Amino acid sequence: MKAEDCSIPRTPSRALPGKYLTFVLGGESYGIGILQVREIIRPTAITPVPQMPPHIQGVINLRGKIIPVLDLRARFGLAAPAVNDRSCIVVVQVNTTESAGVLTGLLVDSVDEVISLSDKDIEATPEFGCRLDTRHLLGIAKVGPTVRILLDLDRIVGDETRAQV
Repeated sequence: MKAEDCSIPRTPSRALPGKYLTFVLGGESYGIGILQVREIIRPTAITPVPQMPPHIQGVINLRGKIIPVLDLRARFGLAAPAVNDRSCIVVVQVNTTESAGVLTGLLVDSVDEVISLSDKDIEATPEFGCRLDTRHLLGIAKVGPTVRILLDLDRIVGDETRAQV
């Protein structure tokens, strides 16, 4: 299939230099902009909500505020291991067309570190072909010998996910 036949446009890097919180899912490292992170908490009782997509675990009560919790493993189609002592819920703030600053919890395997990235550390998302939608990726970060996938939370958690609910 030729590139011009693809209905999903290739997304150039939209990642900006700055600080990113990195976390692990299925042995791979991902990064999200630190300015979207509100807090990191231990997994707590998640109340399931009927008729939600499989990647939406339910809701939690965080100091009197009800927030949805998404399992990023399920969202990305990864196998789901049991929650362990390193698992965390990363509470993030995303923007939607309806509201700015919507809080959402992201269930991750573990939180890694906060890294600082410059322009030279960030590259555009490679071309994976037509069958893989990469619109939710900001870019790829080179950190020493490893790479970190930089995620666009506004797309992953924002309007596209909310439209599925």
